[in-house]
Amino acid sequence: MTSHQLLVLAEFSYDVRQPERGYAGQTLYVNVGETRIAAKSVDETMKRTFIGGRGFDLWLLWQGVQDTTRWSDPENEIVISSGPCGGTTQYPGSGKSIAATISPLTDIVIDSNAGGHFGPYLKFAGWDAIEIQGNASGDVIIFVNGPAGKVQLLAAPEDCPPDTHQLGAWVNERFAETEEDRQLMAFLSTGRGAEHTYMGCLNFSLYDRKRKDLRYKQAGRGGIGTVFRHKRVKAVVVRTCSFGGDANQPADLERIIETGAAMHREVARWDAVQNRMRHRGTAYLVQIMDDYDLLPVKNFQYGSHPDTARINGEVWEKTYTQNLPDGCWYGCTVACAHAVDDYRVRTGPYAGSCVIVDGPEYETVAGVGSNCGIFDPTVILEINFYCDTYGIDTISFGTTMAFVMECYEAGMLTAEQTGGLQLNFGNAEGALEVLHQMARGEGFGRLVGKGIQRMKDYFATHFGADRAFLDEIGMEAKGLEYSEYVTKESLAQQGGYGLTNKGPQHDEAWLIFMDQVNNQLPTFADKAEALHYFPMWRTWFGLCGFCKLPWNDVVDPKNAESDDPTKIPHHVENYVRIFSGVTGREVTADDLIRMSERVYNFQRVFNLRLGKGLRAHDAIPYRSAGPVTPAEYQSRQARYDQQIVEWLDLDPTEMSLEQKLTAHRCHRMAQYEQLIDAVYARRGWTSKGVPTPETLRSLGIDYPDVLAVVERHL
Repeated sequence: MTSHQLLVLAEFSYDVRQPERGYAGQTLYVNVGETRIAAKSVDETMKRTFIGGRGFDLWLLWQGVQDTTRWSDPENEIVISSGPCGGTTQYPGSGKSIAATISPLTDIVIDSNAGGHFGPYLKFAGWDAIEIQGNASGDVIIFVNGPAGKVQLLAAPEDCPPDTHQLGAWVNERFAETEEDRQLMAFLSTGRGAEHTYMGCLNFSLYDRKRKDLRYKQAGRGGIGTVFRHKRVKAVVVRTCSFGGDANQPADLERIIETGAAMHREVARWDAVQNRMRHRGTAYLVQIMDDYDLLPVKNFQYGSHPDTARINGEVWEKTYTQNLPDGCWYGCTVACAHAVDDYRVRTGPYAGSCVIVDGPEYETVAGVGSNCGIFDPTVILEINFYCDTYGIDTISFGTTMAFVMECYEAGMLTAEQTGGLQLNFGNAEGALEVLHQMARGEGFGRLVGKGIQRMKDYFATHFGADRAFLDEIGMEAKGLEYSEYVTKESLAQQGGYGLTNKGPQHDEAWLIFMDQVNNQLPTFADKAEALHYFPMWRTWFGLCGFCKLPWNDVVDPKNAESDDPTKIPHHVENYVRIFSGVTGREVTADDLIRMSERVYNFQRVFNLRLGKGLRAHDAIPYRSAGPVTPAEYQSRQARYDQQIVEWLDLDPTEMSLEQKLTAHRCHRMAQYEQLIDAVYARRGWTSKGVPTPETLRSLGIDYPDVLAVVERHL
């Protein structure tokens, strides 16, 4: 059966618009419940106010939902856009897609970015974004056929495989007739794990021409894949026309080429002596984090472990099937997207199969590895493969599994309650069994798949667990599980997790080295300024379709001689030149920050509209701020005792361990509250965390419906 033989539920013909200065000028709307397809225009106001990517996602989602909409409601949407610079082939890291929806984990807007080919191909097929609404009555496939100028909503046949790696082969067979078709096609999918958990991810495909096979990158955070399958969408397939380096029809291609060539030379010269991203990918971070006591170990209790050398970057460099350059978008010389070929699966429904495992990335190694007390690379690969094909976020899985393991060891759970599983730290087979149960929606895994926030409620209500202890060790904020960095000694990074709009994810602000290692943020004002600038700067990447890695992971040493090395000003100027070169808008670095301020404040108001977004929702679990247990304190006793002397002018030798723990708790949480005050003031928000009308007016987003939301909370 080919795509031509699938039952057509709805069809829409359109004139394919080649992008002009980075924009196709229209967005695609598909309502899978009403079987309706339409086009929406993109005007200059939308482009200048919301830019693209995450901005377009939020604006379209805002108009599609109600104040009372929840993740499972038909009016909830999944919106995906790459931004005006997405698809640029001359500058590294220009192939990102950004997806947004109302999250099953947080009940507010989640945004998550992914590499792969989907976003750029969607734009080259004539669409700046796709907006999926409604809940279908049966499984469907959305097919955007750019060469034919046609969008179809198709009924998915019963023989569609349940998981991504097999579904990808199925899509290739039915929607691509030639090798060229495969290269010009990309799709979204997820697996059975997204159907049965709240932490489902979206897989974004790319066809690897060297391997002649499919690979996948994930928009992992917040359960977007769960929404995807709840809507009964099986896949979204995009076929584009042949394209070249001018596919965005930029205003000044020569400026882009010149800027990109300089960056390519910088990467080629310095990556090999700095991070070896081209050889190790993001896994180069594992040993560095361990060296600085920042690698999460056993549910963020500790920051290092003697066995880290078994899973560090050197190990992965030897494990990856090197095929340089190995990027997830054309022209990316950072090329961090490594994979392991011919991995033989040893557990679960695909035992004995040989598969490609894309990664693992640092977050996966740290999350399902060290944070769970697992230091076996083969186990990490097994979990990585199954999380991806099942459609389960590796970060949420790793952090959630670590929470379960600590609860088990602390006596909050028993083997009777886990269905006979002895879930001690390091129990790889137990973790894998939970993962397979999650994918099937069975046993103890069904509960784990709801995430930490809901597990805390269940453990306390049904198992009699100590709720206060669960709140302190459950590493989630706003309902989203923490990404994989220990923050106890970085107040700024505690804010970088707690004061995010979507929940604790490192793509908004990563300030640990500035704050903890280099002591560059000594005052609350310094920290507040950093927690303004860096979230705004990183937000901008998500507006335009950029990956953040080329900004600060490979840096010419000349940067150290600049006025503000932490901002990497010569790379900032690169992005100014690329944005102006694509769009024709001559901008400054300050203009880029202003773009983000509009979207960032708009998202904060969106949270308020959905019933959250106040100071109380910016709270963090205490383990994010300090040691919870006596064992934690004793593991770093010299450090913690010295802090009592320096911070509180007390003599720790005259204090009991319990008194020392209490003293730390009082001081550290008071510091966090002072940080909140400073950050809110810098961002132009009230002490409750609400953007003021004056702030919204200054940003040009003082729309009546936006102001109405804010005024309810003043």
